[in-house]
Amino acid sequence: MPCLTSIAFQYVGGILGASTDELKLITSFLLSYPLAGLLKRVPDEKPALKNLFIIGVSTFYLVGLFDLWAGARTLAVSSIGAYCIAQYIQGPFMPWIGFVFCMGHLSINQLARQFANDPGSVDITGAQMVLVMKLTAFCWNVADGRLPESDLSDFQKERAIKKLPSALDFAGYVLFFPSLFAGPAFDYVDYRNWIETTMFEIPAGTDPSKKPPTRKKRKIPRSGTPATWKAAAGMFWILLFLKLSGMYYPNLYLGDEYVTYRFPRRVWLLYMLGVTSRLKYYGVWSLTEGACILSGLGYKGIDPVTGRISWDRLQNVNPWGVESAQNTRAYLGNWNINTNNWLRNYMYLRVTPRGKKPGFRASLATFTTSAFWHGFYPGYYLSFVLASFVQTVAKNCRRYFRPFFLDAKTQQPTSSKIYYDIFSWLITQLGFSFVTAPFVLLTLPASFLVWARVYFYGAIGTALATAFFASPAKAYLIKTLNSRAGTPQGPQLKRTASNDSLTSKEPVLGLPAEPQKDLEELVGEVRAEMEARQRRNQGKRNSSISGKVAGIASSSGRE
Repeated sequence: MPCLTSIAFQYVGGILGASTDELKLITSFLLSYPLAGLLKRVPDEKPALKNLFIIGVSTFYLVGLFDLWAGARTLAVSSIGAYCIAQYIQGPFMPWIGFVFCMGHLSINQLARQFANDPGSVDITGAQMVLVMKLTAFCWNVADGRLPESDLSDFQKERAIKKLPSALDFAGYVLFFPSLFAGPAFDYVDYRNWIETTMFEIPAGTDPSKKPPTRKKRKIPRSGTPATWKAAAGMFWILLFLKLSGMYYPNLYLGDEYVTYRFPRRVWLLYMLGVTSRLKYYGVWSLTEGACILSGLGYKGIDPVTGRISWDRLQNVNPWGVESAQNTRAYLGNWNINTNNWLRNYMYLRVTPRGKKPGFRASLATFTTSAFWHGFYPGYYLSFVLASFVQTVAKNCRRYFRPFFLDAKTQQPTSSKIYYDIFSWLITQLGFSFVTAPFVLLTLPASFLVWARVYFYGAIGTALATAFFASPAKAYLIKTLNSRAGTPQGPQLKRTASNDSLTSKEPVLGLPAEPQKDLEELVGEVRAEMEARQRRNQGKRNSSISGKVAGIASSSGRE
């Protein structure tokens, strides 16, 4: 018989139109705020007590609130396994073994969730996805700590773990309750600096009057105001999601009513499906980030001149950056920011040999990791593959059309640039509405049905644009732009810097920046390998013939 707590959640869920587990999840996010406030009040000189408090709260969430005993066991298996791999396996393959172990364990649970097909329930895969990022990064950080510093980049030096943490510290890192179920993920070094309070040391040269205010003897600055703003924003997004999800839901697009609308309205409804789906993530990630800020872990530093504190260390999404994006890099770069960083720092750059530039293999490994990490629904892969080609087309459009709306000498926007901005925003948003629809619909039949009902506009547009840039039109655009810049016989078109290109990092969400270039590189590698084998085989044949000739000559001499 359900307990009174479950009955209460069922009653409130029925009023709000949310499932019991979804309501419990939101409750855990909100409950993390007062608990994070208590955590911050644990004396700085008692890190062990902080760890125990974190472990106790997460245990309550897992088995007390959600009754996820099997889920708790799953997190324990992944965490203990990764810790033992880091401790007992030496050599360069240790982090790869840890990666395969963690990803393999996650994949098993992703498939189990997919077969269960109960999207309204909360299982452990969401928490395990966050944990995989933390554990694989942990293995790499331990591996970096065993290497000489001369072999490390600045990022690796900063994150390297020279000494394996204690089991208690590691458990606190793994089970950090404000980010347990939905992230954000962070490296162990961040957690260590937070629990030891070295994160809050004031940089040299800071004006004493600009020192951030703290309470009593705590080093953690006051964080109630920024945390409250994040909580308010999160609740706004959640309430807006609850309102719009009753109007824009997947079954609407699969039913007969959708095809009765005119094409422009169908495209508009598809756009609103994407917006509504994103609202849920905006809300969840804002709530969890706010709890991390309240605990102090969101602290990023202080401006020594103005004294302004930055609390965006663990920012996972920039809603305005996504919704106002005028190109694919801005769109994807402002979405799931911590996953972007994880894929780049612990896959893309790790596959690349030291001293070499990332190429096809790095792109393929990162793309595959991103796809497997998300799960195995066919819709995910449909979106990923199409998004990679959309990104290439968008990059070419920006590179060869945007300069026409900039002054050729000063590179400042012209009066007509506003029209380019509006058009590029419209194309980006409607294009990603088409691309991300399978990510919401999940199955191939549903995805292709909805795509067909909007006449495959995203796929056809991408194919036509790809053909355009593969035609002589591209050379004509380059010639025109060079002529416009006053160098008709000079060098080819130069790229212009923008805020997006300066702040974004490749790859975004594991998507290859230029699939065509990567494929050309693959073909080149295969051709070079075949030619090398032919040369080796020819050398062996020549050696064999030379040996036979020498043998015959020797026999003739004896005769």
